[in-house]
Amino acid sequence: MRIWFNWLIPAPLIPVPLIFVPLTLFPPTPSRPIVAMATQAPNFPQPLPARRDRGWRIPVMDRYLFAELLAPFLFGVGAFTALGVSLDSLFYLVNEILDSGLSITAAFEVLALKIPQFIAYSFPMSVLLSSLMTFSRLASDSELIALRSCGVTVYRMLIPTLIFCSLVTGLTFLFNESIVPAANYRASTTLTRALNNGEEPRFREEDILYQEFDTVTREDGDRGTFMSRMFYAKAFDGEQMKGLTILDFSRGSLEQIISAQSARWNEDTSAWTFYNGTIYVVSADGSFRNIIKFEEQTLNIPRSPLDLATRNRGYSEMNIAQSQEYLRLVEQSGDADKIRELQVRIHQKYALPFTCIAFGVVGMALGSQLRRTGRAVSFALSILLVFSYYILAFLSGAIAQVGLIPPILGAWLPNLFGFGVGAFFLHRASR
Repeated sequence: MRIWFNWLIPAPLIPVPLIFVPLTLFPPTPSRPIVAMATQAPNFPQPLPARRDRGWRIPVMDRYLFAELLAPFLFGVGAFTALGVSLDSLFYLVNEILDSGLSITAAFEVLALKIPQFIAYSFPMSVLLSSLMTFSRLASDSELIALRSCGVTVYRMLIPTLIFCSLVTGLTFLFNESIVPAANYRASTTLTRALNNGEEPRFREEDILYQEFDTVTREDGDRGTFMSRMFYAKAFDGEQMKGLTILDFSRGSLEQIISAQSARWNEDTSAWTFYNGTIYVVSADGSFRNIIKFEEQTLNIPRSPLDLATRNRGYSEMNIAQSQEYLRLVEQSGDADKIRELQVRIHQKYALPFTCIAFGVVGMALGSQLRRTGRAVSFALSILLVFSYYILAFLSGAIAQVGLIPPILGAWLPNLFGFGVGAFFLHRASR
């Protein structure tokens, strides 16, 4: 360290470097200030600066891969969303405008409400496109070779990819549960109202069958859960049931048969009011013990048949909780085909978000083995893989709905196949 004291020796005349001078030898005073300038002496070792503890930080390689994955992912979301909206909704709405007189304002509103569904559909496809484009570019630029020469394995590079895919999986689940069902239901009601000149959509159901089960003890002493009442209506017009037949097994055997022309649910009394009907009281030998005709009769039957008839939401308009509630109602009806179909749909709602992880693994494994491929090749390959995946999903879902395989297997089979293909190509890429 070189210190100049301008009050002691004139600097221009005698430049004397002082390596170390205790300042206590020259105490400063107000009348005699000290002006010192320190410079580094040549070839003098300096102490290293103390390293500050900055806490845990994301490794540079992980941040680099995150940045490389994000840009093509956002491009894929925009491209696949625009493609899906154009092919599914835009042409249909244009046709409704020309043929049914749908207003342009209503058409734009329905089109905007359909966008969240296709954004959610685009997330898995965009993950596949992103991983394909990113790792094919890294492979073509020999960056993967450089990373592997530094001791970075393919499985280590898989970690940031899985984290990225897991974040997109959570985002997909959030969209499908919170945004997409409400938007689809509003789009459906808006379109129906616009086509019906502002009238609210009316309900129309036929062959409504509701079975109520209860724990009863039969005459032979057998106690268990049996059907206690069966409710059947020929039709429902949104206000009242028509052509009703009710079988009462509340005491273990057939006790009475109720037939009525119509029935309406009374919110004040929380009961059904039947009109113009007949009650047949059945004896133990099966004969009619008594026949009672009525014009109006109130019966304490649950509201469930009305809930079953007024549940007019489609599968894409319900989240998982609403679908499970509807499943409990359908299970009372005894419709095995509809029950199985709804079970498959519910499992598919769970399986769809995890497609992002399967696509991410497949895209990384394939992209790391591609050489000298551009974005067009990656985009075309992603379209082909997505098309193959959805064909497999359609076939496995259809097989599960007919009862050949369990519903959970029919929903998760495409993802399991994707994980298997990804693991195979990932093993080949690691060699």
